[in-house]
Amino acid sequence: MATTAKSAAEFVPASRDLARLREAAAGCRGCDLYRDATQTVFGEGTRKARTMMIGEQPGDQEDRRGEPFVGPAGRLLDRALDESGIDREGVYVTNAVKHFKFRRDERGSRRIHKKPGRTEIVACRPWLDAELASVQPDLVILLGATAAQALFGPDFRITERRGEVLDLPGDHDAKAVATVHPSSILRSRERDEAYAAFVADLKAAVAVL
Repeated sequence: MATTAKSAAEFVPASRDLARLREAAAGCRGCDLYRDATQTVFGEGTRKARTMMIGEQPGDQEDRRGEPFVGPAGRLLDRALDESGIDREGVYVTNAVKHFKFRRDERGSRRIHKKPGRTEIVACRPWLDAELASVQPDLVILLGATAAQALFGPDFRITERRGEVLDLPGDHDAKAVATVHPSSILRSRERDEAYAAFVADLKAAVAVL
């Protein structure tokens, strides 16, 4: 017997008010990630933002605080935005998946990030669509493969399309630019070079506005 694919769609209200969406997302059970996560981590920022940045999923600190990009990757992103001349206060930041997916280490004391699966990315897509419909950004910056594949499909490759100005799929007039996720810079052995390339990507992206 065929099973119905899990989806957040039934939890997404018709309203496009961000406060209402955030409130509804707190009770989302659209996939199983809510069972272990501390809370839903919804997007943050003004509805008037011209730029939306989409990452993969909340990390450990984001899950505990309920805010996106407040951990080490978020601090690196803040620094890169500052160097790129981008005011974060004018950017809407969110993630493709709204719950933290993790595994515990051998002692059970640390929560270690696990990449979201395609089923979870698709299940969470209605929230991303609602945020896009509410904010209606002119530019979407996709941070990493998960974010890019959430909107462009599983065959999208950052290595092939990085920095390219693309038309956002669907009923949107926005442009999209894909780059790496800040967490990959933290893991890089050539961190300075990776960071400089990331800043260059952000500068090139906002130049389309």
